Amino acid sequence: MATRDKGAAADFRGLARSMSFPNEAADASPDMASAAQARCVADFTGREMEVRERNKRARPCRRVRLPQPKSFDGHGFSQVALPDGCTAGDLRSLASVNDARDFVSRGQAGRGKTHLAMAVGSACAQAGMAMRFLTTAGLALALSEAARERSPGSLMRELARCDLLALGEFGYVPPDAEGGRLLFQVVSACYERRSVILTTDVESGRWDTVPGDVSVN
Repeated sequence: MATRDKGAAADFRGLARSMSFPNEAADASPDMASAAQARCVADFTGREMEVRERNKRARPCRRVRLPQPKSFDGHGFSQVALPDGCTAGDLRSLASVNDARDFVSRGQAGRGKTHLAMAVGSACAQAGMAMRFLTTAGLALALSEAARERSPGSLMRELARCDLLALGEFGYVPPDAEGGRLLFQVVSACYERRSVILTTDVESGRWDTVPGDVSVN
């Protein structure tokens, strides 16, 4: 029975070709279905395409172990103060990452600091760039554990390959002395080599107390 719903038939043919169905099957299938069947198949195929596209966007974020993909859409930047010389366009275009510039996002909870950091990280992942997103306490703990196991090299090499290192909750849980020293080494090694994003609610005047005693004798 030939379908009389030309719109559904056209939708199905377009979706089927997007999914790499053979042209012969994509052209013939709607003509063998009723209007309701054609619309049902078109809707089903459309939902499958949405799932595939969503998974395609999420795959790079899983590769870099980003907790969840975020976008710049809906983030108005109105509650996040940008450093001098850094614009929203620099973050969107990844110019700040390409130039190995650092970015500190400071403010109270709910201002969109973490969202913005994840949005930059998601954009990096989509662009094929290497990045890691970690809490500051989590990185300090991982570095301390690696040091105790006498295997800090692999983690350090992984971080050194990053184009962007995003550290959340700076100062929320202060690390111990060993973790603070190793954390200081990592951040220092990033200077002018890779971009670092820090999110924190700690006032800038107290930042020196967060890593603990990092003096080197």
